[in-house]
Amino acid sequence: MSDEQIAVVTGAGSGIGRAIARELTARGMTVVVTDLDPALAEAVASELRTWSRPLDVTDAGQATETAEAVVQRHGALDVWVSNAGVSSMAPFVEVTGAQYDHNLNVNLRGPFVCGQAAARAMIALGRGGRIVNTASMAGKQGRVPYLAHYVASKFGVVGLTQAMAFELAPHGILVNCVCPGFVATPMQDRELEWEAAIRGITPEEVKRLWVADTPLGRIEEPEDVARVVAFLAGPDAGFMTGEAVAVNGGAFMD
Repeated sequence: MSDEQIAVVTGAGSGIGRAIARELTARGMTVVVTDLDPALAEAVASELRTWSRPLDVTDAGQATETAEAVVQRHGALDVWVSNAGVSSMAPFVEVTGAQYDHNLNVNLRGPFVCGQAAARAMIALGRGGRIVNTASMAGKQGRVPYLAHYVASKFGVVGLTQAMAFELAPHGILVNCVCPGFVATPMQDRELEWEAAIRGITPEEVKRLWVADTPLGRIEEPEDVARVVAFLAGPDAGFMTGEAVAVNGGAFMD
């Protein structure tokens, strides 16, 4: 790896992705900000004095074009963070095919095709690299209400991470994932509303339930996740690969 570290973060227009882009930048990396929403991506890129690209992570062609554009511009691609994700909530027997397909497509196909694009570029460069996927504590346990399709996608991310790590190790590419808990993001705001409606209680009551499930006694912040991603992308994690690192305040321990 060169002195100048080049990183790509997907879903970096808001929430955890934005926090990751900020943290990696603060640690001296040049971060390429990508998001499905070009305006959100550009806003974060402007803040960080870098550049952005719109990216639909389910589109293998766009993922490849992004990796190639980064290499063409910087001559390097050291870190790829597949963070983009979606969720929706419904009781298991009411989850629609469209909800299932959307969750699996973004949350699992996304890291798959983006991981392929990143790995191909890193292999061609011949200097190794890091890939970090965003999973969830819902990727380690099924005891999560109204999120069966999301759980399936995130369990898939954990398994995909291990498979990628095993195959890419000979190329010096380390692959790990993070498993956040109840993180304060726009997606969480939507989930609070959805779960409240299903349970027939208020969003504040749902939030109190989540805090009660977290031994550290608070809702997680995006920065809590970003710092662990930065660790996995940095030199101190140089002998870690295939790991699913829990970052959830003790809400699930394995």
